Amino acid sequence: MRASQLFMPTLKQDPADAEAVSHKLLVRGGFVRQFAAGIYIFLPLGWRVMERINRIIREEMNAIGALELSMPTMHPADVWQQTGRWHDIGDEMFRLKDRGDRDMVLAMTHEEVFTWLASRELRSYRELPQIWYQIQIKFRDEPRPKGGILRVREFLMKDSYSFDVDVAGLEVSYHKHIQAYDRIFQRCGLVYYRVESDPGMMGGAQAHEYMSPSAAGEDRVALCNACGYAANVELARSVATPPEGRVPDVLEEVATPHMRTIKEVAAFLELPASSLIKSLLWMAGDEPVLTLVRGDQELHQRKLERYLGRTVRPAHPEEVERLLGTEVGFVGPVGLELRTLADQSLAPDGPGGRRAYVAGANRAHTHLRGVVVDRDSRPEWADLREAAEGDGCSQCGHALHIEQVIEVGNIFKLGTKYSLPLGASVLDEKGEERPIVMGSYGIGPARIAAAAVEHGHDQKGIVWPKAIAPFDVHLVQVQAADATQTGVAQSVYTRLNEEGWECLWDERDERAGVKFKDAELIGCPVRVTVGKKAGDGIVEVEPRIGGTREEVPADTVAERVAALWEAAR
Repeated sequence: MRASQLFMPTLKQDPADAEAVSHKLLVRGGFVRQFAAGIYIFLPLGWRVMERINRIIREEMNAIGALELSMPTMHPADVWQQTGRWHDIGDEMFRLKDRGDRDMVLAMTHEEVFTWLASRELRSYRELPQIWYQIQIKFRDEPRPKGGILRVREFLMKDSYSFDVDVAGLEVSYHKHIQAYDRIFQRCGLVYYRVESDPGMMGGAQAHEYMSPSAAGEDRVALCNACGYAANVELARSVATPPEGRVPDVLEEVATPHMRTIKEVAAFLELPASSLIKSLLWMAGDEPVLTLVRGDQELHQRKLERYLGRTVRPAHPEEVERLLGTEVGFVGPVGLELRTLADQSLAPDGPGGRRAYVAGANRAHTHLRGVVVDRDSRPEWADLREAAEGDGCSQCGHALHIEQVIEVGNIFKLGTKYSLPLGASVLDEKGEERPIVMGSYGIGPARIAAAAVEHGHDQKGIVWPKAIAPFDVHLVQVQAADATQTGVAQSVYTRLNEEGWECLWDERDERAGVKFKDAELIGCPVRVTVGKKAGDGIVEVEPRIGGTREEVPADTVAERVAALWEAAR
């Protein structure tokens, strides 16, 4: 491809609203442009990256026997109503009506439609197992789009679905996807973790997420380097560090004027935060629920919801006053007659043993010193807190590490969650009808691209993994008007193409500095420069990163490119 024929609008400055490195560099490098909040156009360079990622995905999915098809992205609401997700999913789902006033959905995902097809086409256990997949557009009415192509409202996804006659078959299909996903992310050059996760709105018995480390990520995972335990913090179990400080176990009111936060009360009483109790009131529908965690811990809402089996929200200040008779910041567990949940780290057999804490007194500007949770209240014990850096691993006791990550893929054991309500069943060997056992598996190609940029860049621009770079080689001709350089560049370009390398030849009538800066910004793995020594048949070859510039005879460029390619990540 000649650069003069390629639309590649590079920019010198970062977009004003960009925070993530991938957002900045993908816009500056001419890969994407924002059309509206959370809606992006992939320009030619960006689409080449996506196509390369999709090619890898297709190759690895086909290798496990998966069959590609294409599903519609607009669905009648009735299939979503049959599974209950029409009601379970909130404002994130795009809903509309057709001209006949029928409710319709823009697909967030395709479990319902794949199951609908299976219910009509699969009849016998002899037709199973099946794995069907597509690479298709999805829609999500994201309330706060940000991070460039990381958090968007319209996105491309590879989603696949396995159909088996029993749970044993699902285990085989699930393992096939683990193998395929490992190969996909390895080939795409990503650093990644496979972690236990919450099935969430997808439902099912078990789920894992594929996470790539990045400061731009909105998820966090707990990792144990000793035993390999890995889980999303919304699910991760850990052993809390022992609390610090000492509080007498005799109940005593303490005036804490205008001290509402853990930090303020701890400083005022000269105690560490771990000697305080954080009391939070939640509403689970119409039921108020009080939760207790240590002052140095954070409660994870998904853990609370999973324990209760319901969605929750923080109580509003006026609800706190109406239900507890006090202001936010002074709530505590003593003397209250309402459902109370306490984190297990506060239990008598927790890391601090049976000990006293400071908690709100349910009276304005007042706290209680000497609160012993199991003595002074009647809580239910549950795992409510987020795993924190330095907590002990629940499997081996080694210290956990918490890392910020981007989710690039997920896999779910759905079981019969969708096949039962949609009537997807087959006859088994005995002629008896059995619901199909399903799995669901997703990958975000754009998230792979963004994650690759997040941990593949320097101050000059992007450093693409070799398998997903827009081009293999960036050929820079220093002077477009120099006939000798043109002749050498043409011969190098032809030879590279003949050898199977995808090459971008920058023969534009631009200053050399502009061309070099664009090459560094775009980030192809190898650069070949045709410059002042072209008349001697000499060109320069260098990797985008991690190597030195070499002068080589023009007729040996293909061999040198191959050697540098092997060394690239």
